[in-house]
Amino acid sequence: MKNTIFTGAGVAIITPFNQDGSVNYDSLKDILEDQIANGTDAIVITGTTGESATLSEQEHIDVIKYTVDVVNHRIPVIAGTGSNETSIALSLSQRAEAAGADALLIVTPYYNKTSQRGLIQHYTYIADRVNLSIVIYNVPSRTGVNVLPETYKVLSEHKNIVAAKEASGNLSQIAQTIALCGDNLDIYSGNDDQIVPIMSLGGKGVISVLSNIAPKVAHDIPSLYLEGKVKESAKMQLDYLELCNAMFMDVNPIPVKVAMNMMGIDAGPLRMPLCEMDDAHNEKLREVLKKYNLI
Repeated sequence: MKNTIFTGAGVAIITPFNQDGSVNYDSLKDILEDQIANGTDAIVITGTTGESATLSEQEHIDVIKYTVDVVNHRIPVIAGTGSNETSIALSLSQRAEAAGADALLIVTPYYNKTSQRGLIQHYTYIADRVNLSIVIYNVPSRTGVNVLPETYKVLSEHKNIVAAKEASGNLSQIAQTIALCGDNLDIYSGNDDQIVPIMSLGGKGVISVLSNIAPKVAHDIPSLYLEGKVKESAKMQLDYLELCNAMFMDVNPIPVKVAMNMMGIDAGPLRMPLCEMDDAHNEKLREVLKKYNLI
């Protein structure tokens, strides 16, 4: 049985920017401290929600190192190091390891895509050359690639491949993956609206966008489940469904950064090609945040 990186809620944290487009490290520190104070179980930095695709390789590593230093071993720091080129993903992974990250989140290769055989080769090549635990990130809606249960089974036999962030939305596929892999692969929900369903199949928790604006809520839903309070966990999941959905009314992380700015948290601007939402979406988001007493 492999070591579990965390149980509960890990935040897929944003990268705050200054108005000139540079990384706002002062704001990042405040956001990290707020997450820890509100019970977040792990920090996932430089992932999709962190706009990693627009960070230079040096910015990528600088943000990881800064996060590691601020968190200072209080909770695990999982560094997003995926790329559509295996050599770049390996370089980012090795540099994140040197920077002190506790684990790696590696998204499937995007745009050029690959076969299931290629996925096995890609992840195995990286896993053979690092010493950290790896979380496979499966998000077909963004990458055009889907990791099949049989592929997970092969990859789960590698000692360094310990978990998957599942954002396929396909509960039948996730159930089959858990059935095939058992204790060799921890599963985290990659969708805030599926925390309880995935945990009911044996999932360990969530890597959450919602946690950026409601860290205690994101923490409490899986925490209640883990305590055996399944009805309470399910009720909370449903009570906050509208807020979860609002975070995806536009391309992630547009709504969550807009929401944070509305709440007085300095998330700053987006990096192009992401852009601000239109007035109708902004007004709808504001209404939802008011409904949940966040503004």
